[in-house]
Amino acid sequence: MSKFLFSLWQRVLCDLGLRSTTRQVQLYKLDDSLIQSLQELAVREQRSEDEVASDLLSYALLQRDAAETNLAYWRSLSPREQQVAAMACLGYTNRQIAGRLMISHETVKTHMKHVLRKFGLHSKIELQQALANWDFSAWLEP
Repeated sequence: MSKFLFSLWQRVLCDLGLRSTTRQVQLYKLDDSLIQSLQELAVREQRSEDEVASDLLSYALLQRDAAETNLAYWRSLSPREQQVAAMACLGYTNRQIAGRLMISHETVKTHMKHVLRKFGLHSKIELQQALANWDFSAWLEP
């Protein structure tokens, strides 16, 4: 296999119908370990390397979009809502959050309701899943 692959980005755009396949595409050089990993994955999945690479890039772009969206949602939260959300993602119950922040249980519920609404979610579990890769260690008890 050549060390050059069609621009994955261009391919995704073509697959989405946003760019014509007749345009000249850029080529990118991939390092040997990445090429080997791609080849091994293609063999395991019994698919072409281009197809696997395109799927991987599509997935990465979706993940990046989701991360950017979640960051925008996070920035829309008040500092107190961020505290409540972080502690919920760390697994604290509403009562534990209330005790730690010295606010009422009902206030925690209200903050959590606002957080979930701003993220477009329905439960703390969904929030934990959406922010599973985030580091909330700054909110851990000393």
